[in-house]
Amino acid sequence: MTFPSGDPWSVPTPPSASEPPVSAESAGPVIVEIAEMQITSVRVHTPVGDLPLAGSRWQVTDHWFSQRVTPTWAKVVAFGGICFTGGVSLLLLLVKETVAQGTVNVTVTSGQHQYVARITVRHENDVTAINQQVNYVRSLAAL
Repeated sequence: MTFPSGDPWSVPTPPSASEPPVSAESAGPVIVEIAEMQITSVRVHTPVGDLPLAGSRWQVTDHWFSQRVTPTWAKVVAFGGICFTGGVSLLLLLVKETVAQGTVNVTVTSGQHQYVARITVRHENDVTAINQQVNYVRSLAAL
């Protein structure tokens, strides 16, 4: 509220339309974060705008694969030890580890609005955690 003449005893004018609206924190604290989306008890905050949580539909699409590769440490030790072990250290090249690569797409649809978050996957556990988070948000959206 502003005072027309700077006098605190004068009648204040109501806030104008140019003043900022009520903050997003009024929707409550953030319950879950999935990539760049923040979910409160009533809203889904995305970089392009807010969507209502009630009645929203959530979809998870996996685009990842596992690959077995020789770790870097095994390559360095194997080639560094050739001179000292007479080539036996090359057996370290048989050491393999599983590496997950790819993305998981999380799509939220509310009314005619839709937002897709693409999350880079580095471990198989990441995919499980993302699916658990989305299932929790689905249960909140159904309330």
